[in-house]
Amino acid sequence: MALKAAHIVCGCNSEKSTTCPQIGVSYSLHRQSTFLNLRSQRKWECLSHRAITPVEGEIPSTPAAVEEATEVSLAVGFHHDLNYLPKPLSASNAISSSSDGSKVRVAYQGIPGAYSEAAALKAYPKCETVPCDQFEAAFKAVELWLVDKAVLPIENSVGGSIHRNYDLLLRHRLHIVGEVRLVVNHTLLGLPGVRKEELKCVLSHPQMLFQALDQCEMYLNKLGVTRVSTDDTAGAAQIIASEGFRETGAIASSRAAEIYGLNVLSERIQDHSDNITRFLILAREPTIPGTDRPYKTSIVFTLDEGPGVLFKALTVFALRGIDLSKIESLPQKRRPLRVVDDSNRGSATYFDYLFYIDFEASMAEPRAQYALGHLQEFARFLRVLGCYPVDTDP
Repeated sequence: MALKAAHIVCGCNSEKSTTCPQIGVSYSLHRQSTFLNLRSQRKWECLSHRAITPVEGEIPSTPAAVEEATEVSLAVGFHHDLNYLPKPLSASNAISSSSDGSKVRVAYQGIPGAYSEAAALKAYPKCETVPCDQFEAAFKAVELWLVDKAVLPIENSVGGSIHRNYDLLLRHRLHIVGEVRLVVNHTLLGLPGVRKEELKCVLSHPQMLFQALDQCEMYLNKLGVTRVSTDDTAGAAQIIASEGFRETGAIASSRAAEIYGLNVLSERIQDHSDNITRFLILAREPTIPGTDRPYKTSIVFTLDEGPGVLFKALTVFALRGIDLSKIESLPQKRRPLRVVDDSNRGSATYFDYLFYIDFEASMAEPRAQYALGHLQEFARFLRVLGCYPVDTDP
């Protein structure tokens, strides 16, 4: 079966104020750290750059977008040794990337000590990590050649998928070149000399990705402390260290304790011991798919309305013995509803969905190419997000 290649797209501080009754003061929780705030042909890759039907939310990559002016804003916060933290981007070193083979620069969302930074260091142990205040800032940093790669979370075994990053994968023309699975172990941190029994409040991130407060609910209930929300887990550790709140603890990583000079009062306090977050490694250029090791391919597509159309889409993989490791459906944000007139009695409205699928096969394998060729027969839009080696650790 020949591929109809023309139809597949392969791209070549805020503040919160809260009151802790036990402390007796109202204090402002905010992030004061070093941030990168941006505003502003491989063989199988040559399939095409054109979609069957444009998908809203997808931003074409144009030279003008790359030439867009970039503003890098920095805020420096507390640390025992500021030289230990990653060097922020400046106007002088933002012009070129590490094309000379020097240390790889990897962007991540958060501040030093965040779980995302740990994932970046697991993927590239000798890399220079570059903190970004938002997920999209990390995407733009790669696109504008300010960093070489970005490591961003996509799903957590307890908290579920990170829908924001699925949206950004569609809006930006970066390629998935790898994945990292990181075991998340929440620890209770406090100032030196403080015992956990003395704590009245605990700071951490309440929901979304790492859900530190929610994921440690049973432990916190037993401890009997007031829970206070912050922007992220590492930010909670930074606040305790910089403000010196002795009766307040933080839930963060053990690495955050080392960075901000805090003591680990208790380890592995999450309710579920098997807590794993999967991260994606993004780059400007795709990897060359191979068959020497297990590979995974990520795609996104939309389908026409009709009976059994999703079943047909999934069957193209089953017929060729290709395992699906993940499927995610999200409504198109700018065009969520589709009107379908099936009879003279009126019309019905349906959500118009985007389907994100990960399947365990390399684009170098004929069966994967045939599967996508079959899928495009009834897909209105199809784009390969990346083909990359599977992370088997842990």
